[in-house]
Amino acid sequence: MGENSLAQIQQPQHADNRPLQHEIADEVVAQLAFGLLAPQAFTSPKYLYDVLGSRLFAAICELPEYYPTRTEAAIFERYASQIIEALGVGSILIDLGAGNCTKAAKLFPELQPRHYVAIDISEQFSQEAVICLQQQFPHIKMTCLGIDFSVELELPYSIARERRQFFFPGSSIGNFAPLEALRLLHRIRKTIADDGGLLIGVDLIKDKAILDAAYDDALGVTASFNRNLLQHLNQLLDADFNLAEWCHRGFFNPQQSRIEMHLEANSDTIVRWKNGGMRHFAKGERIHTESSYKYTQQSFIDLLQQAGFGKVQSWCDSRQWYMVCHAQGS
Repeated sequence: MGENSLAQIQQPQHADNRPLQHEIADEVVAQLAFGLLAPQAFTSPKYLYDVLGSRLFAAICELPEYYPTRTEAAIFERYASQIIEALGVGSILIDLGAGNCTKAAKLFPELQPRHYVAIDISEQFSQEAVICLQQQFPHIKMTCLGIDFSVELELPYSIARERRQFFFPGSSIGNFAPLEALRLLHRIRKTIADDGGLLIGVDLIKDKAILDAAYDDALGVTASFNRNLLQHLNQLLDADFNLAEWCHRGFFNPQQSRIEMHLEANSDTIVRWKNGGMRHFAKGERIHTESSYKYTQQSFIDLLQQAGFGKVQSWCDSRQWYMVCHAQGS
């Protein structure tokens, strides 16, 4: 199969990664313990996405209440030719939070990227998808990287700097508070040359009832997704969370212009984890697990320009619920 053989899908390599794994594990434990012991307990939303969490999120995207996926898809379909022209055929497509790579793969037939780079914190989940994609598109070089891009965005030298087009769909930028979002956008801008760019999906402010339903669906898939976080924490922290003792809360906070997801204790409970960690949660006390900030069109374009991007093209649905935009490096 030549240079695009499945065996040549690239992954980060270390001569001996055992010390690195221990160092990362200690850092994760410290980070999670800090959040759980805060006056208002919290965890980073990235811990929602273990393998099962990633699959549950894929199921959420199919729900009737969850409008972002189908609304974004409709924008891509309606404005496909303009979006492909903005990205440029034969570019390097760098997919942030790639997940199952489905959204990026829909661009392949027209975009024909010379190199596809899938980046996700759950590398195992994305690796499975990349292997399948490589079979369908053997002429496209593919790389799968396990990177926490919320912290750093160092790409290997094997990924050319010229014509990098970052792809960040699904309004995942909303998981970052506005200042954090600005820092991430600035990191992306620093990794591209002037001929690069960013294609990004952004959820817009709308009626509270629509937003509430999208994050607290009738089937309870979002609740399962949220509560699965506790199972992930049990694995990472050697903790003893009992999932039955916690319920999902998801709602729009108009004062903060954000969706908030929490896990709420059904009764008084004590949770213990490694290194002697412990916290008593009173009935009704919450762990803040995710925020999803919503923007106006102009406020997000302003954010892109503050991050150092140049010309911005944008496309919206007829109801003005959602925006896709492409920001050029210069």
